Amino acid sequence: MSIAFTFPGQGSQSVGMGKALAEAFPEARRVFDEVDDALGEKLSQVMWEGPEDRLTLTANAQPGLMAVSMAALQALEAQGVSLKDKVAYVAGHSLGEYSALCAAGTFSLADTARLLRIRGNAMQEAVPAGEGAMAAILGLEQQAVEDACREAGGPCQVANDNGGGQLVISGAKAAVEEAARLCTDKGAKRALMLQVSAPFHSALMGPAADAMRDALAKVGKRAPIVPVVCNVSVNPVTDPDEIVKRLVEQVTGRVRWRETVEWFAANGVTTLYEIGSGKVLSGLAKRIAKDVSTANVSTPADVEAAAAALG
Repeated sequence: MSIAFTFPGQGSQSVGMGKALAEAFPEARRVFDEVDDALGEKLSQVMWEGPEDRLTLTANAQPGLMAVSMAALQALEAQGVSLKDKVAYVAGHSLGEYSALCAAGTFSLADTARLLRIRGNAMQEAVPAGEGAMAAILGLEQQAVEDACREAGGPCQVANDNGGGQLVISGAKAAVEEAARLCTDKGAKRALMLQVSAPFHSALMGPAADAMRDALAKVGKRAPIVPVVCNVSVNPVTDPDEIVKRLVEQVTGRVRWRETVEWFAANGVTTLYEIGSGKVLSGLAKRIAKDVSTANVSTPADVEAAAAALG
């Protein structure tokens, strides 16, 4: 039996996330205080009280989701669950990869919060508002989606392979709209334009990749205490230099989540714990690898249940 911890990405945020953890566990409260101090503002207040449109801003959602994940992890560790002793691998969806690396000790909590604030701002600013877009394509083979992106006549690519027949495309607005139309023509069950502020994980994010290369060069980093399965390469990594390379590639590259879950299943992982806000990754995992069980750790009750199971 082998355990992996996974960490959610953008879209899992909700007003109130993490508040119950902070109230139940002093270790969790300290995480939120440290993130607030690192950013020089009360992000925790936005997370717990809203307004929702402010929390949803990329520059807030990214460090906020990381903070909830680390608060849940610290609460677990306070109950005697050691990441190093109990967990074989960690991985995170997009920004969640930073949470995974923080959990595994590669980056400090304060540095991770600042990196995600830089990442959120850089991704937001890489493309002028209204010029980029993303769309979810449901129920169409990957090759057909890639063909549609190529035929669309502009910058457009598969940004997320989430599994369960769900692919997300990203790029220039006109090209994404045309690719979505072509996907419908090719037999997609649905092609849904997403309400996002920028074309994440596309070549148009090049300026954000440059910003992250610069930011990552300036922070301290250590080898993770457990291997991190990277989004863009789907292999376990422990070398800090390779980790940084993969994080830079990830800004413009594909989040290969379906392959990540399949890799876990093929390499002996029997249970995936989703650490942090929401249940998005657990839902995806159930559709990708039916023999792998899932559990969530986002509330005090979840912490108690996971501690009992992992104790």
